[in-house]
Amino acid sequence: MSPATQLAYRIGAAARRPASWIQLLKFGLVGGSGYLINLAVFAVLAGGLGVHHVIAAIGAFCVAVTNNFVLNRYWTFGPGEGPAHFQAARFFTVSLASLGLNIAVLELLISNHLTGELPAQAIAVAVAMPFNFLGNKLWTFS
Repeated sequence: MSPATQLAYRIGAAARRPASWIQLLKFGLVGGSGYLINLAVFAVLAGGLGVHHVIAAIGAFCVAVTNNFVLNRYWTFGPGEGPAHFQAARFFTVSLASLGLNIAVLELLISNHLTGELPAQAIAVAVAMPFNFLGNKLWTFS
């Protein structure tokens, strides 16, 4: 079975389990808290301190990702079998990929003058969230 087929099978199997939907809800709540933390830190750095929006997004990411790892490990998915440092490395890897997507969307929106910095960050974080959930459910905390 190809890796793509295996992934599709795992996603389909997970979608049929009610516990997966509860995890998605919890992940969304954790993500919501991280989202608010991300936007607050971004607003302080970019707006209050005048830090460039890309650097502000990275700083906001660092604070929010720490919050999200702790809450997802102990509340959403549970600590599971993996040691915390191993899961943290995977969580950080998925989060970095999500950050790359976030920054690409952020830069696209800002450089094309489609919206202001804070709304652009809000949109960019929301775009990256589904990728983040799947990566963490299927790889980090599996």
